[in-house]
Amino acid sequence: MENTNPREMTVLDHINELRRRLLVSISAFLVCAVVALVFYRNLIGLFTTQFESLQNGLGAKLFANSIAEGFLVQLKTAGMFGLIFSLPVHVVNIVQFIFPAMDAKYHKVVVAGLVCSFFLAAFGAYIAYFRIIPFSIQFLTSKVFIPNQVGVLLNFQQSIDYVLSFLLWTIITFQAPIVLEILMAFGVLKRKALIHASRYAIVGIVTLAAIVTPSVDPVSQLSIAAPLVVLYFLAILMAKIFGWGKD
Repeated sequence: MENTNPREMTVLDHINELRRRLLVSISAFLVCAVVALVFYRNLIGLFTTQFESLQNGLGAKLFANSIAEGFLVQLKTAGMFGLIFSLPVHVVNIVQFIFPAMDAKYHKVVVAGLVCSFFLAAFGAYIAYFRIIPFSIQFLTSKVFIPNQVGVLLNFQQSIDYVLSFLLWTIITFQAPIVLEILMAFGVLKRKALIHASRYAIVGIVTLAAIVTPSVDPVSQLSIAAPLVVLYFLAILMAKIFGWGKD
């Protein structure tokens, strides 16, 4: 009997679709990485600015310890920004590949999720760059840990990696509420189950913040965890308002 369902796809169709979306994601990443390379001097200035207070106060400078260090930092910076700027493309590809036969009523949910994803990414980047990173640098290089008779010599690559990884992981972790919202909208997760598991979720969020945060001080880790806990319950509240995640 002939299959009359136009949405049903064969294994080969899924493989071709996966290959197509991988090519789109890789192309978007490469384009964004090339753009980041073109504006590398402007981008790297955003990171070295974080250490200006140390240069003025402690006389600390960023030093390169090898000939290829500047080249490696440039590649890492371009790759990191390429990933961050192309992230919306990856999210769209993942959602459309997992839910190829998505009902039209869910299209608005995905679009709204992507818009909120952008604002959450910007919010996370703002908190990390303007609040947490400056505090962690000042805290870890304070006289409490480094006596006056000890000089400060900061490695260029390690220092830039510190800021880059802080930004990247903050942006990624701040996408978690959007994932919860979409899963509740699709009926995969239930609100009551998330509320009952909230204690474990809080422990998991704090643990995740401690793992992904490059800083070892608990204040920076809690500064990442606290907004995520608030966003966790805010996602449940928004799902209740829109009637998602019912039992």
